[in-house]
Amino acid sequence: MKALITGASSGIGRDIARELAARGIDLVLAARRVERMEALARELPVAVEVVGADLADEAACHALFERARDVDIVVNNAGLGLFGPFVETDLARELSLLDVNVRALHILTKLYAKEFAARGSGYILNVASSAAFAPGPLLAAYYASKAYVLRLSEAVYEEMRRAGGGVQVSVLCPGPVRTEFDEVADVKFSVKGLESRKVAAYAVKKLFAGKLVIIPGVQMKLVRFAERFLSEKLLARLAWHMQKRKT
Repeated sequence: MKALITGASSGIGRDIARELAARGIDLVLAARRVERMEALARELPVAVEVVGADLADEAACHALFERARDVDIVVNNAGLGLFGPFVETDLARELSLLDVNVRALHILTKLYAKEFAARGSGYILNVASSAAFAPGPLLAAYYASKAYVLRLSEAVYEEMRRAGGGVQVSVLCPGPVRTEFDEVADVKFSVKGLESRKVAAYAVKKLFAGKLVIIPGVQMKLVRFAERFLSEKLLARLAWHMQKRKT
């Protein structure tokens, strides 16, 4: 088997690469930071192809698909974050976030879903966040983008299930994870994050087990359950207080 992983230069993407390599799965790693992926490739016991790609560019998404069309697993992990009041955050950075978190993921999910459906097999793992379950004042664009990832994945999963073609779609929704995300998004998590390697191992295990929504950690499972009993206004207020602590 062979897997494509976007955003593979650090964090969850890097650790999913390690988990899949431990299972003997060859890899195509895609991200902007080629040197980091090359360093990762040298430590892995499988064949690894490194592709430098800026997925904010639509043409790069299509080029990546053509270059890695023969894979059996796709992990859409590339993502950006941006912290601050909606009226103050930079629009250009927000649009770049949406290009990566939504547009690129949509393109790759679409292309590989069609490819896998034609073959009758394949795995797609889209990386969302627990942010997908609630409004996110002070991280508005990021939260909204992850809600899109969740709902798209759920819908495509059901379509693939009904088609009976052997294509598995899963969506990973972790809470805070100890990665570089907080540095890039200009935030500091207000609660202790999970270890990235443990999240990756859990995600890979549940992907192959056919799980749709993958939520690592007991704490986030409990939070997800409790959210169902709260109004949208109350969720937004609670989220604001949580985000404010990240400054």
